[in-house]
Amino acid sequence: MKYRFSLPFIYIFGVFVLLLCLTSCHTSRKHHSRPGHPHMEEIHVGNVNKCQRQIIEEAVTWLGTPYKYAAAEKGEATDCSGMVMKVYEQAAGLKLPRNSAKQAEFCEEMNASDVDTGDLVFFATGKDPNKVSHVGIVLDNENFIHASASKGVVVSKFSNNYYQRTFIKFGRVPNVR
Repeated sequence: MKYRFSLPFIYIFGVFVLLLCLTSCHTSRKHHSRPGHPHMEEIHVGNVNKCQRQIIEEAVTWLGTPYKYAAAEKGEATDCSGMVMKVYEQAAGLKLPRNSAKQAEFCEEMNASDVDTGDLVFFATGKDPNKVSHVGIVLDNENFIHASASKGVVVSKFSNNYYQRTFIKFGRVPNVR
């Protein structure tokens, strides 16, 4: 017995199969395993205290949150200082200023050799090369987590030329240690 299918039937059947494949093949994306970003297993946090661990654990839950200026909602949208402010509030119960320049003033400046997990890193990514306009949280001696204007919350490397060029300072939030 031969089957003859009309063109509209084949078209509808093809769309149905395609939709079935797309919905059944959906996998949940793990934010920390996105291409171009270090896996969390590659981040060597080392020996940290409870407060540092809570800060990093909270920060990692923000991975993949889209960027939006003046926002600070995990999973919805955030900017760099909003994420840092909320992470410290949730993990350490500390209230930080809302913008990165004020956060830089609030922190105790430190030498690179003294930087530890959970400390903040500040950059001048705006028009003024001397004014802090971006902030991230130090994960280890190679990586930091931040809200990138183009990629949302991601893990980046200090060795990246852009971040080396725009680096301003490291800072420690008072009363964290």
